[in-house]
Amino acid sequence: MIGCGASKTMLPWQYKPVNIQLAKELPSDTSMERWLTGYSGKLRASMDQVIGTTTQALSKAQPESELGNYLADALLEMAKREYKREVHAAFINYGGVRAPLPKGNITVGNIFEVMPFDNLLVLQEMNGKVLQVFLDKIAARGGWPIAGIEMKIKDKKAVEVKVQGKPLDENTVYVIANSDYVATGGDDNDILKTVPVISSGYLMRDAFIAYTKMQTEQKKNIGSPLQKRISYANAQ
Repeated sequence: MIGCGASKTMLPWQYKPVNIQLAKELPSDTSMERWLTGYSGKLRASMDQVIGTTTQALSKAQPESELGNYLADALLEMAKREYKREVHAAFINYGGVRAPLPKGNITVGNIFEVMPFDNLLVLQEMNGKVLQVFLDKIAARGGWPIAGIEMKIKDKKAVEVKVQGKPLDENTVYVIANSDYVATGGDDNDILKTVPVISSGYLMRDAFIAYTKMQTEQKKNIGSPLQKRISYANAQ
């Protein structure tokens, strides 16, 4: 018996479906259409802005590629400018590079295709021992885009590592530029979770755009040549 003020709880099988008829056509909102048309036009103009040019298509590859070198160079240079301090190396996780750059004009939209994520360009200070572990992880995965470091891969480990042209020292503290995603342990990099992150809120994508514009102003072609930044120890 249900007392005064009490309500009966319906069980799942006691619910009855209700059909709601929707109109096939809804009246258009002309004011919204005008706003969207204006917005899309401005967005398209922004995305179509040419910021550089390249004489060949650039694609990512392992252990090294011209596209990867270029993007890593961009992070290293723009990290120095953004944080106004010495930065020894820069990294980009291989999976984070999502598209190639086409031959010819490079637009803002192309950079958005390469880096569609709102990842931040951050710094971390770590000793050489931690850096070696991180580099071993990169070696095991076949190589990532890097700048400021040269290394070889042997038995899925990073060997013959040089930072800014000098052998890696386990006791030296290095400043590296990375994405906030990787710096906080993303892509299975738990070793970095214990390292404090320095962030100004600067987007990696904005760094790529700014660097490309800067290269263009200096009348430089977009791209960075292969330099054996990462190679296999048994390669000839």
